[in-house]
Amino acid sequence: MEALKTQIGGDHYKSMSIQPIEFIHKNSIPYHEANVIKYVCRHKNKNGKQDLLKAKHYINLLIAAEYPEKEEENGDS
Repeated sequence: MEALKTQIGGDHYKSMSIQPIEFIHKNSIPYHEANVIKYVCRHKNKNGKQDLLKAKHYINLLIAAEYPEKEEENGDS
């Protein structure tokens, strides 16, 4: 795909043998899950701990949306 040859704001995806967007698109991964993949894949080459915290935030959002009763029972947040 020609668009994958261009990246705005660095090369943290271009250096990967399979870019997260390719994996996400080919597997029809929903928004929250896709963001977790994206942030985990790039954390060492872009924003470090901040990207891992972003991934964690999206996991928490996903838990709240998909399993609200379990979140309350376990006291997770």
